[in-house]
Amino acid sequence: MELKLENPTSDAELLDGYSRTVVTVVERVSPSVVNIEVRHSLNGPYGTERREAHGGGSGFIFTTNGYIITNSHVVHGASRIDVTLADGRKFPAEVVGDDPHTDTAVIRIDVQHLTPAPLGNSQSIRPGQIVIAIGNPYGFQASVTAGVVSALGRSLRSQSGRLIDGVIQTDAALNPGNSGGPLVNSYGEVIGVNTAIIPSAQGICFAIPINTAKYVAGELIRRGKIRRAFLGFAGQDVPILQRLRRFYDLSQEKAILVIGVEEKSPAKAAGLLEGDLIIRFNDLAVSGIDELHRLLTEDHIGRHAILTVLRGVDKLPLTLIPQEASTA
Repeated sequence: MELKLENPTSDAELLDGYSRTVVTVVERVSPSVVNIEVRHSLNGPYGTERREAHGGGSGFIFTTNGYIITNSHVVHGASRIDVTLADGRKFPAEVVGDDPHTDTAVIRIDVQHLTPAPLGNSQSIRPGQIVIAIGNPYGFQASVTAGVVSALGRSLRSQSGRLIDGVIQTDAALNPGNSGGPLVNSYGEVIGVNTAIIPSAQGICFAIPINTAKYVAGELIRRGKIRRAFLGFAGQDVPILQRLRRFYDLSQEKAILVIGVEEKSPAKAAGLLEGDLIIRFNDLAVSGIDELHRLLTEDHIGRHAILTVLRGVDKLPLTLIPQEASTA
């Protein structure tokens, strides 16, 4: 019995339509994608003369007057940055602002009348949606890979230690050098900033949602930084003993165990001690350090706040005034 393919023409048309979509998207966005070359000035070992380390990544133009979005880890601490445009022109760039907590940075070149990449809405994307990544892996300029949105709402640990929320997971292949480049939907709109891979895995890559990047970029251009509140302690997530949960009628199963308190910090001034269990920030229960980080927005800087802690069998409210976190 001969096996016949059903609707071979329709299958070919479907694949051809997919190819046309990818080609159209690449033609629309590629003029906005840039190659970023970075140099770091490093101290030599044992007091020897300073040396230069070289690195690089990708980015994309998002204003006509030279503002470029990329990853913080691409440009952080750079002594020199050079940007090569899609047409081959090369310009020095300066860092406008850098936010390691979201792995987002804005740099600028002194050029006008550039072509910005269209920015989409990362809240409108769905798992299974086609996406295209454009970047410069290993210096191969304007390399294109395609895949799908594998999952939404992932959390990714930034180099600063904070979690980045709402991260997009994709199987569009990324390699070193893709960092900072755009993740684009089938309409040619940037819906993410490619940021990370899991080296031991295949097809597990991540992008910062463009809505996060747009907000951060706007703040970096206005202020040069993102303001966040700082308390000044180190902690780790631990389970709350069942008897304490019952005694205090706590709904959460975990709390933050204080393992260190910085001198001259808001936490120190409030009387926070090693061994305290933090269970609430103002009126909100906190089950972990990442949950507390999400609450420490700039709205709390310089304003009285209350940390509720369990100290032994006592439940204590501690009043403190969060300071502005350092961006160093």
